Amino acid sequence: MSSTAPLPSSPAAPPGPPAAAIACDIFCAVIDNFGDIGVCWRLARQLAAEHGWQVRVFVDDLHAFQKLCPSLAPDRARQTVGGVVVEHWHTPTHAGDTLETADVVIEAFACELPPVYVAAMAQRERAPVWINLEYLSAEDWVADFHLRPSPHPRYPLVKTFFFPGLGPGTGGVLKERNLDAARAAFEASPAARDAWWRETVGRTPPADATVVSLFAYETPAVDSLLEQWRDSARPVVLLVPEGRISGGAGAHAERGALSAHGLAFTEQAGYDALLWASDLNFVRGEDSFVRAQWAARPFVWHIYPQADDAHLPKLDAALAHYARTLPAEPAAALARFWHAWNGGGVPDWAALCRHYPALERRAVEWAGELAQVGDLAGNLALFTKTQLK
Repeated sequence: MSSTAPLPSSPAAPPGPPAAAIACDIFCAVIDNFGDIGVCWRLARQLAAEHGWQVRVFVDDLHAFQKLCPSLAPDRARQTVGGVVVEHWHTPTHAGDTLETADVVIEAFACELPPVYVAAMAQRERAPVWINLEYLSAEDWVADFHLRPSPHPRYPLVKTFFFPGLGPGTGGVLKERNLDAARAAFEASPAARDAWWRETVGRTPPADATVVSLFAYETPAVDSLLEQWRDSARPVVLLVPEGRISGGAGAHAERGALSAHGLAFTEQAGYDALLWASDLNFVRGEDSFVRAQWAARPFVWHIYPQADDAHLPKLDAALAHYARTLPAEPAAALARFWHAWNGGGVPDWAALCRHYPALERRAVEWAGELAQVGDLAGNLALFTKTQLK
């Protein structure tokens, strides 16, 4: 066998300058306590931590924001928290000290950017990618409107509608890369779960108890459900985070089989642990609705109520996705319970418990299906990079 002389190697090219990080401004007006800023804060942290973006969040209510982020100082106009710059959007014209505009501008939930900021966007040598981040909807029309452009009537700017959703062709929903691993570690560690219970409630629940977390808007259905839990054949441990129907942090009451505990408001990571520790989660709005799906536990959604019952088709659209592969009886029981909880009658706790094993299996399957849509931050980052080329 003959050998050949090695080819001379080419000199290595000198490393180029590091690519400049994408600058992103997110504007958020706090409408319903915590939902809007909850979504924006998750998105901001994920874009910064997982995609290396330089992110600023403009928010008009720092006091509401501080409930989710205790390290935030509500009296400061500008501060950096967890690698994200936070600015108090305190007047209609405020957009930062220097009116610097970003490469990517996210207008969350149609909050309307300050006119002075839009004018500054139009003066950039290269127009920014302008995203109108919409509310989450599971309705079929969302895929048709996702990524639809909307030219500005006066400036050479184009706004793109970005729709979160539960099905293919949408923007997906927020999910951090390490979320599944964190949940698996919590579930696999009796010590971690015991420590969580001692810190949160003071003691672990009875082994045969059904643990329920309850985060909801006001609803007449709650009184009936409390009576059913009181008369349940199995113990029910009810965990109620501070909110509209909470009796307050530290409150405790026992009636029959029901043991109820009022919990202090927790930052976002703490809320995930509450969902993981529960057998069934009642959630409301958008942010907790999404986290309940990633928790892979059965859940009941209290959708944000709208005039003329405009929210009910959205509720049914989410049910159609979530219950798609459930057998007929558990699917019907779940639909009846969701509708009752949203003002359509009396919730049937016994029926829901009867079908709990099927609902539990579906919750795990659904989390896997939803992951196939891609996470919202990753989908948004991918789209904006194609526009910035």
